[in-house]
Amino acid sequence: MARSSLTAQLAAQILDHIRANDLPRGQHLPSQALADACRVSRAPINSAFKFLRNLGVVRFESNRGYFLAADANELAALKLLANEEGDEDDAYFEIAEDRLSGKLPAQVTESELMRLYRLPRSRLVRILSKIAQEGWIERLPGHGWEFRPTLTDRKSYEAGYRFRASIESAAVLEPGFRIDRDAFRAAREQQQALLEADLKKLSRARLFRINTELHETIVACSGNEFFLDALKRVNRLRRLIEYRVTVDRSRLNRQCREHLKILDLLEAGNVTAASAFLREHIEGANTLKSPGVEPLPGARRKKNPA
Repeated sequence: MARSSLTAQLAAQILDHIRANDLPRGQHLPSQALADACRVSRAPINSAFKFLRNLGVVRFESNRGYFLAADANELAALKLLANEEGDEDDAYFEIAEDRLSGKLPAQVTESELMRLYRLPRSRLVRILSKIAQEGWIERLPGHGWEFRPTLTDRKSYEAGYRFRASIESAAVLEPGFRIDRDAFRAAREQQQALLEADLKKLSRARLFRINTELHETIVACSGNEFFLDALKRVNRLRRLIEYRVTVDRSRLNRQCREHLKILDLLEAGNVTAASAFLREHIEGANTLKSPGVEPLPGARRKKNPA
C-alpha cells in the first residue's frame, strides 16, 4: 500500500501529466501507463486516483477505470502539496471548528462558504483542496461539497483510540509484516527533527500529520490492506476532534522518543515486544489526551487553536 506522502506525490505527477498534455474532460487515464511512467506499481497509482477523485479531478467508472472530471485548464490553479502556511490559516481552523460544533451543515457550496467566511474564491479553493486531501470533505457533482462523518465526543474519541490500539498492535504481528527500510529511515529522521524543533510552536495540523504518517507507515508494513484501510478511516474521523484537544505539549518529547523506540524494536525483529509497546503507547496517549476533549456544542469559538 502507498504511504500518504507517496500518494500525494503521485497525484501531483498525474496532475502535471494532465496539464502538460492539455487533456480534455472525459479523457481516460490508463493506470498501467501512468504506473510505468512514474516507475511504480499500479497499487500506488490507484491510491493517487482515489486521492484525486476526492478532489473532483477524476471520476471512476466500474470496469472501465478513471476519467478526467475536468479539463486541464480548469485544473491550472490546483495545488496538491499543502505548505505550512495552509496549516496556520485561520479560516481553515474556523471551518474545522464550525463543522465540529454543528454550525456548518453536511453539504455546503463554495458561494456559501465565501460569504460566511469572507474569503476570495482562490483562497477558499486552496483551503477546500487541503481539507479534501485530509479526507474530511469531498466534492459533489456541480459546485457543492460534502463533509464526511467525524468523531464528535469524548466517548467516540476514546473508542477510536482503543480500536487503534487493537489493530496496530495486531498489524505488526501479521505473518506478512516486512519493514520498509526507506520509509522507516524517513520516519526516524522526521522524529529526530521534531526532537530538535520547538514542539510548542508547531501547528496541531502538522503534528497530527506527522504522527499519523508514522503509525500508518508501520501498519502498511503488515502487508494487510484491511489494517491500513481501517487505520486511515479512524484517523480521518478523529482529525477534527484532535484539533480541539487541550494537551500539555511537554509530553510531545516523550512521544517522539516512544516512536523511535517502536522503530528500534521493529528493526531489531522483536515484533512481540514492539506490539506490546505499541499498544501501551497508544493507550497511554488516550489516557493523557481524552480528558482534554472539549464538550459539544456550545464550546467557545477558537479561530487559531494551534
